[in-house]
Amino acid sequence: MTSPAELLQNVIHILEQRFTPVVISTWFGDASAVTVKDGVFILLTTSRMKREMIENRYAQPFCEAARELTGEDLALRVLSGDEELRLWREANEDTVYANYTFERFIVGSSNKFAHAAALAVAQNPAASYNPLFIYGPSGLGKTHLLYAIAGYIARTRPPYRIVYVKGDDFTNELISAIQRSNVEGFREKYRMADLLLVDDIQFIAGKISTQEEFFHTFNTLHESGKQIVLTSDRKPKEILTLEDRLQSRFEWGLIADIQPPDFETRMALVNAKAEMRGVELPPDVVEYIASSITNNVRQLEGAINKILAKHTLMKQPIDIKLTEECVQDIFKTNPGLKPTAELILDETANFYNITPDRILGTAKTKDVVMPRQVAMYLIREMTNLSLPEIGRFMGRNHTTVLYSIEKTQEQIEKDDAFASTVNALKKNIQNH
Repeated sequence: MTSPAELLQNVIHILEQRFTPVVISTWFGDASAVTVKDGVFILLTTSRMKREMIENRYAQPFCEAARELTGEDLALRVLSGDEELRLWREANEDTVYANYTFERFIVGSSNKFAHAAALAVAQNPAASYNPLFIYGPSGLGKTHLLYAIAGYIARTRPPYRIVYVKGDDFTNELISAIQRSNVEGFREKYRMADLLLVDDIQFIAGKISTQEEFFHTFNTLHESGKQIVLTSDRKPKEILTLEDRLQSRFEWGLIADIQPPDFETRMALVNAKAEMRGVELPPDVVEYIASSITNNVRQLEGAINKILAKHTLMKQPIDIKLTEECVQDIFKTNPGLKPTAELILDETANFYNITPDRILGTAKTKDVVMPRQVAMYLIREMTNLSLPEIGRFMGRNHTTVLYSIEKTQEQIEKDDAFASTVNALKKNIQNH
C-alpha cells in the first residue's frame, strides 16, 4: 500500500510535468504528507501564505494527479502553524508523531549530543535542561527532534498540554489576537502549556511586541517548572536584534548544536530512508547520493523520493544514471542557504591569516583594517542583513559599515588584483 509520503512524491512528480521547477520548489519544496484519512489528503506546509497559494491555485491539479495515481477522488486539506497542533489533537497526535520518533532519528557524531539532550528532556521534562536550545543549519533534523519530544511525552504523559509553534506563527497569532481583542486568550494558550516547543525562534528577533510577549511567556512557564524547547539556525548570542534579556534566558539551560552529517552518517541516512519506503538501493547509488548531498538531510530524502517516484511512474531502473539526474534536479530547485555573517567573518580572517577577534577589535593597522572592510562588504553582498544589523555584528555603527562597503567597492573597481582577491575569497565562502 502506498504511504502518504510516497503518494505526495508521486503527485509532485506529475505536477513537475505541468509547472516549472521554481513553482514546485517554492510551493511544494517543504510540504510534507500528514495522512490520508476519510477521503482527504492532509498536507502540511510551513506558512499560511503557502497554504493559501496551494489551496487557491494548485489544489485542483493536485487532486487530479492523486486521482490519476489512486483512482480515488481525494479532497485536499492544507495545514500550517497552529492548524498543525489542532490536527494533532483531533487525530490523537498519532499520525504525525509516528513518522518522527527518536528511533527513526539517525544518530551520528554531528547530532549525537542534541539527540541525547532531546531524549533526556522527553524522559524527564523540566528536570535538568530548561530550556533546551537546539541550533544548526536548516534541514538537519531539529524539527524531527521537536516532534520526537512531543510524541514521547504525548505517549508517556497523556495529561500534558503540548503546544508547538513556529517563531513567525507566534508573531502572526499575536497580531491576530490584538486585532480580535483576544490577547488574554493568546496568553492563556501559551502560558498554560506543560510543554512549549518553538521552531525557528530566531524569527521573533527584531519584533518588539513579540519579544515582549515571549519574554513574559518564557518567565511564566519557567517559573512554573514547565519544559521549554527552542530551535534556531544559530546560537542565541548570534541572533541579531534579539533582546539581551531573551538571549540570556535562552542560555539558562542547555545549548546543543546539530552540524551537517559526516559521510558514514549520510550513508546510514540514505539506507534508512529507503528502507522506510520498502526499497533497498544499490550500494553505488547510496554512495553517490551520500557523496553529492552533504549539508541537508531534507535534500537527501528529497533525492530518494525523486528516484523512487521516477522508478515507479516511468519504469526507469534505479541506477547511477537515474540517480545523477535526480540529484541534479535537487540542486537546481534547492540552490542552498545564504552564508551566515559568522561564516564570512571566519573565512575572511582565515584568508588574511588573522583571527576573527582582531577583525572585530579596535586595531587600525592596515593588515586589520582591510580585512575588516572586506568582511563588511561581503556580509552586505552575500547576506540579507541591513547596515545596522551588520554594524551590530561587527561592533560598528552603520555609518562605518557604509563607508567600509563603499571603500571596498571603489578599490575593486580600480584595482584588478584586489578585485581578484575579493572574488577568490567569495568563492571560498561559497564553496564552504
